Amino acid sequence: MKKWECTVCGYIHEGDSPPDTCPVCGAGPEYFKEVAGQPAAEPAAAADTASAGMTGPGTTAEPVSAIARLVAKLHLHPISVHTPNGVLPLALVLLLIAYLIESAAVFEQAAFFNLVFVLLSMPVVLATGYIQWKNRYKGVMTKIFGTKIVASVIVCTTLLAMIVWRLVDPQVLTSPGRWIYLLLCLTMVGAAGLAGHMGGKLVFKD
Repeated sequence: MKKWECTVCGYIHEGDSPPDTCPVCGAGPEYFKEVAGQPAAEPAAAADTASAGMTGPGTTAEPVSAIARLVAKLHLHPISVHTPNGVLPLALVLLLIAYLIESAAVFEQAAFFNLVFVLLSMPVVLATGYIQWKNRYKGVMTKIFGTKIVASVIVCTTLLAMIVWRLVDPQVLTSPGRWIYLLLCLTMVGAAGLAGHMGGKLVFKD
């Protein structure tokens, strides 16, 4: 039986013809190439091929920049994206503790500092994510990448809103709008988790 490799994410399909869409990244059949007489490419090999400057099936773009090669070699996006994915849930937990225990205001301050830390890290997260998408995944706009982009916008928007709100009203957690503030945080954590889930699908091919 023939094997077809997705040139966007490296997924291997077995069948007489490529699938209508890649079950992992959503790329169309034009992004599949037949794997003839050789073992299926490892994900790392697929990433190296994508980093060579391919932008579509059968086409070649300008060679990727040194920065793009560095981002791919050092896995800077997966490393940087663990900041929001790890710190934001902690900020939510700290806010809930501060809300439930009136004498635990220090937890609210800690949550605020965590949010500021994530905000400072977001430029690196977004820049490395964009570079990886354009070079490793050829900038293909499919459902999975669209979802990651929308989730990232939600994270950035809610994060900025929470920080500005807290600066304007340091007592936000005891104000009438505290439920909206907590809902913003919950939405932000959910969006970060969704983006991480989509990234996991690309990495683990499931």
